[in-house]
Parts: sequence; C-alpha cells; structure tokens
Amino acid sequence: MATTSEPPAAPPKPTWEPKQQEPPYPWLRPTIRIRLTLLYGGMFLIAGIVLLSIIYMLAAQALSVGTDLPFKLARSKITSQINDLPPPSSRASGDEATRAGVNDQRKHALDTLLNRSLLALVGLSVIAFAFGYAMAGRVLSPLGRITRTARRVAGTDLTRRIELDGPDDELKELADTFDDMLDRLERAFTAQQRFVGNASHELRTPLAINRTLLEVHLSDPEAPPELQQLGKTLLATNERSEQLVEGLLLLARSDNQIVERKPVDLAEVAERAIDQTRAEAVAKKVEIRGERSTAVVQGNGVLLERIALNLVQNAVRYNVPEGGWVEVTTEARDGQALLVVSNTGPVVPAYEIDNLFEPFRRLRTERTGSDKGVGLGLSIARSVARAHGGRIIAEPREGGGLVMRVTLPV
Repeated sequence: MATTSEPPAAPPKPTWEPKQQEPPYPWLRPTIRIRLTLLYGGMFLIAGIVLLSIIYMLAAQALSVGTDLPFKLARSKITSQINDLPPPSSRASGDEATRAGVNDQRKHALDTLLNRSLLALVGLSVIAFAFGYAMAGRVLSPLGRITRTARRVAGTDLTRRIELDGPDDELKELADTFDDMLDRLERAFTAQQRFVGNASHELRTPLAINRTLLEVHLSDPEAPPELQQLGKTLLATNERSEQLVEGLLLLARSDNQIVERKPVDLAEVAERAIDQTRAEAVAKKVEIRGERSTAVVQGNGVLLERIALNLVQNAVRYNVPEGGWVEVTTEARDGQALLVVSNTGPVVPAYEIDNLFEPFRRLRTERTGSDKGVGLGLSIARSVARAHGGRIIAEPREGGGLVMRVTLPV
C-alpha cells in the first residue's frame, strides 16, 4: 500500500524582536519618572527645611529684640533710642507712651523679619535653580550621548555604538534598542557592499577574456570587413561593460568612510584630471581654463582624482558643438576646500538637477546606446564626496550648462 508523504513545512521567516527582559519586581524598577519624582521631591523637601530653619532663626531674633524695652525711665524722665517720644509738654500718660513704644518696636521687628526673609528666599531660589539645572543635565546626559552617536551614524559611520551604562531605565532601554538597530543596519550594508564588490570582481575576468579575444581577431589582417566592423562594435560594448563594472566597484567602496587619509592638493588633482581629458577636449574643440589655487585636504588621492575626472569629463562631453569652454578652479576658503567645474552646454531645468546624481540617469538620454559613459559618474562623485565628509552641489548656469561645486573639509 503506497503512502503519500506530505511536503515538509517551510521554515519560519526570521524576525527581529528587541530585547524584552522583565525584571523580577517591575514596580521597583528605577524608571526616569520615579527618579525625577524623588529628585524634585527631595529638592523641595530640603529647600523647605532650609527655609523653615532660616525663618525660625529670624523670628527668634526678632522676638528677642522685641522683648527689650523701647525706652528707659530714669529720674522721672522717659528716653528712647528707637521711638520718637512726644515732648514733655505734650506727652500723654505713661500707658499711652508705653503702648506707642511697644507698637513701634513690633513694627520694626516685623519689617526686619520680612526683609531678611525676602533675601533668604532670593538666595535659596538662585541655589535651587542652579542645583536643578545641574541635576537636569545629569539626568538628561544619556540623551546627549544618544544624539551624538546618531549624528556620527548619519555620517555613514555605522561602527559607532552608544553602549550606555547606568540603571535599567527608559533611556538605557532606548540606547540598547538603538544599538541593536545599528547592528542590523551594519550587517545589511556590509552584505550589500560585499555583494557588489564580489559581483564586480567576478565580472572582470570574462570581460577581460572577451576583450583579449576581440583584439586578437581584430589584429588579423585577413579578416573580412564585416567581421572587422562587428569586432569593433563588440569591443566598444565590452569596454562600456568594463567601465560599468569598475564604476560599480568604486561606488561600493566609496560609500564607506575614508580610514587612511593623507594630504591631497585639489589643485594637483584637478591638473591630473585635465591632462587625462585634454585630448577629448581638443577633439571636441572645448577650451579648458581657470585658475587653480592650493587647497590641501585630508583624504584618498585616487578617489578625489575620480571626482575631478568625472566632473571634467562630463563638462567636456555635455557641451555646445562650437565655442564651448570648461572652467576648473580650486581654492581654500573659510576652512573648506572648493573644487568648482562650470561649463557651457544645453539648458538644464532646475527640477532635473537631483536626477543627475542617480545611477544610470542622464539628462534626456537613454540608458544604453550612448558614447558619453554609463551614467555612474556623478553618483560616484557624490559618494566619494560624502565619504570624505563633504558634499557636491549642482546649479544650472545662466545661458546653459552647469556649475558643479565640491566642498571638502580642510
């Protein structure tokens, strides 16, 4: 008797859940609410005790002064250093004089108590505000640490972690969750970059073999013209594929922060890029001009040269048919190094500027069948600039063309 076996069940999809560890006594957990309640309640209690003690001492002093006689009776004459007694001719009876002196003495003691209490209140208020400011900074210091780490992560430095120490409160839970999220993001980005790098390396070998075979066949003088033309077309396609692979590999590498930095002069980098593009500029009758001042930055010279080369090549290739020019300038200004590449060319709408930095995007051209590149130049330039802590901005030039500004920290 044949039995049918059911297919094995698919394994469950991996999910990620933040750490949730319940303490044995949740009501005793030192949360921020409990800590702030105890802190401000204790401060209020201490301030009240100090103020009550000061008022008690001032009241005791006032009562001590108030028990002294406001006048002296000597030889049937009444004299006083505190009260203004009426002259003997208009002096009232002894009871009225005594009552007036006691009232004046009481008023004087109460005024003294009020003045000193106000001074004590002002002093305690200043101390309370200063102490509260210091305590609030101490309680909220973990938030500052989380914010600083988030800013470093925003600069594509995914190796940073908060690793917050202290009581198991809401801030520590937030920091631990943030660290777990960073671990997950770092693994994802590392896997993506590793995949792009491995794929690019694997594609290099067959492309190199294809180029070698095509060059061997093209070197055969007995090959028919049709085969020669086909070989040239295939060789151009193969060269474009090699440029694409190299661009992808460089793009994957430039997304990381530059660890090993050396002094690099942007003027020298721009000169090298111009030398590599000069032949193409002469063929297209494009003039390259501009003054290049010294602007030294800390970075990778090869990657920075790639920025300048991509910008200059684009400026030469996307230009007017006749009378075109490309201006390349470098300078150091306000603690920053600037590389500016501007050119004549077709009018570029402002709403299409952002699209120029997307991979495989060119202005009003197809993704394939173009001899102006593979559409990765500006994407690579932006990635390299970000890896160096800088940025690149494109602006339409009045009359046509673009102005590309690369800003790097010195």
